[in-house]
Amino acid sequence: MSLIPVSDLIGRLRERGVRSVALQFPAGLARQAPGTAAALRDAGFEVIVSGDPCYGACDLALDALRYAEVLVHFGHAPVEERPNVLYEPVRFDFDVTVLEKALPLLTGRRIGLVTTVQHVHLLGAMTAYLADHGIEAVVAPGDGRTPIPGQVLGCNFAAARATGADEILFVGTGVFHPIGIRLATRARVVALDPYTGEGEEVDADRLVRRRAAVMEKARDAANYGILVSTKSGQQRMNLARRLAGLSDRAFLVAMREVSPGEMLDLGFGAYVNTACPRLAYDDQVRFPVPVLTPPEFEILCGARDWDDYAIDEYLAP
Repeated sequence: MSLIPVSDLIGRLRERGVRSVALQFPAGLARQAPGTAAALRDAGFEVIVSGDPCYGACDLALDALRYAEVLVHFGHAPVEERPNVLYEPVRFDFDVTVLEKALPLLTGRRIGLVTTVQHVHLLGAMTAYLADHGIEAVVAPGDGRTPIPGQVLGCNFAAARATGADEILFVGTGVFHPIGIRLATRARVVALDPYTGEGEEVDADRLVRRRAAVMEKARDAANYGILVSTKSGQQRMNLARRLAGLSDRAFLVAMREVSPGEMLDLGFGAYVNTACPRLAYDDQVRFPVPVLTPPEFEILCGARDWDDYAIDEYLAP
């Protein structure tokens, strides 16, 4: 079954008068590629599908624009606007009455409410459901990387912080987003999986302990590679330069794909990641040496107190 609203996309492309189009899908939507490409080809477009890995709207397949007039990026809202890139978010529905499972976990009558981009179209219905049960849900705007109110990313929790609430309900799958919200806001966080109906209060202590162990391994490294991404939406060179200035053992390292093999070949004793913030948290077990976040490296260098430990966020300038 197709999840892509192809007819709407065809209309947008025809309005632009383009004849060739490149398509980019994240892993969760990649199997939509053949059907979508066929529908567009049948509508008269020349189509090329990007086969490179895609980790989000920060990871645009700009190389594919060598062969097409427009790139269509599926599944995410924009983190950067480009005239020859179209963003096609994909909606995933669920029955909002599943929020009943979260009600016993909520302690206050006023909460922040956030979710990921595939569910933001349901925020109005979720807010109404909670109101019917005596709970005021605050949905707040984020920043330029989260353009839709109530939307959070794995690298940006501005919309959660902007609620100003002491308690936040995250509706979505996985544990990384709610843990990030907890560390970014210091609020009490309840996470609800809308498909399983499982809810829980989020505890970030385990992640912090795991990161403290990585920091200890990195403390005596002979040198540090400060990783700088060459991907269009992940470039934080100013941050990388500032971090490199904290230690005479630190050197800038540019990469497109942060890979264990390249790390091993380069031979640095530890790395500091300024590319996608989730790399250090999610992929540490894959890496041959410690990979720190910018706040962790600041703590190691004495530029930040441990009590000021923070999750790494990629905030809009």
